[in-house]
Amino acid sequence: MNGTSEPLRKDAYATAGVDQARAHAGVAAIVGALAEAGVAARALLVPSGHYAAVLDVAHGPALALATDGVGSKLVVAEQLARFDTVGIDCVAMNVNDIVCVGAEPVAFLDYVAVEQPDEEMLAAVASGIASGAARAGVVVPGGELAVVPDLIRGHPSPRGLDLVGFCVGTVARERILDGSRIAPGDVVIGLPSNGIHANGLTLARKALPDLAERPEALAGRSVGDVLLDPTEIYVPCALDLLRTAGDGPLHGFAHITGDGLLNLLRLNSRVGYRIDQPLPSPPIFALIAERGGVSEAEMWEVFNMGCGFCVIADRTRADDLLAVARRHYPAAAVIGEVTDRAGLVELPGAGLVGNRRSGFRPGSA
Repeated sequence: MNGTSEPLRKDAYATAGVDQARAHAGVAAIVGALAEAGVAARALLVPSGHYAAVLDVAHGPALALATDGVGSKLVVAEQLARFDTVGIDCVAMNVNDIVCVGAEPVAFLDYVAVEQPDEEMLAAVASGIASGAARAGVVVPGGELAVVPDLIRGHPSPRGLDLVGFCVGTVARERILDGSRIAPGDVVIGLPSNGIHANGLTLARKALPDLAERPEALAGRSVGDVLLDPTEIYVPCALDLLRTAGDGPLHGFAHITGDGLLNLLRLNSRVGYRIDQPLPSPPIFALIAERGGVSEAEMWEVFNMGCGFCVIADRTRADDLLAVARRHYPAAAVIGEVTDRAGLVELPGAGLVGNRRSGFRPGSA
């Protein structure tokens, strides 16, 4: 039931301040300009638009590269003066992308931009980076601190902060996961998220502005505490799956971030995906939908909705790989399958079908 006086709508994220269509157009503009200038990498071993770039270098394994940030989750951290978890988010957003191409993350660099260099805040951020790096098995050989008061304004000032990471990984050429082997009949295994992770926070903050509130649905925890739960790092599980699978039955990994399960189409859009047994959704999502008047279609389009990472595998070995996944995440489960409906993600239980151009909408394929 909608707990607001506003009707359910499909543009809640844009109303909150993030227009995904314009963001996608912005990415296309950047990619187009780089290609036109002739500086786009010519030695890419995976298609552009995948989770990480993979470069063919002269000798040794291929090099996987990814960069990402924490986004407006930092506003929550600023408002609560709690900075010990956002470093974990920054590491997670990068290493989870690196492993999606079959690479093992090896090094992580950070870029921290601040309004003023608060030592206590920066030490807390660094402690989170260290914790995330240990979980992911990467080293942190360096980074950059920029003091830019004309660009960064805190919530409240002067504790403004932006946090971005860059990750490097390596992968043998013959072990690259580029999604090309994904085929109809493959199964989709979902690994659970622990909450909102680091996407959709602008909409979440709009729907739930009182960070100190302790709604019954959150079992006594405050809204702010739940929103700051750090992004899960899936690297140990993913590497275990890669070792178990060898050269055969593992066809793709997807990190479920902004755009939700539509991210599956980043792996291979010549096929479709039918998710008919989604993982349980943490209660924070129902609360955002109710308080923010957000349609179910947009919830699935913006948030992970309980599934933070997907594994696409040959049906004949799905049970073996699911057993490996459950050693790390007991709630891991087969959530759907690959179909021949190119470019579509179907959510039959929610009555939704979607593509990357127009998002989810009511209906069936």
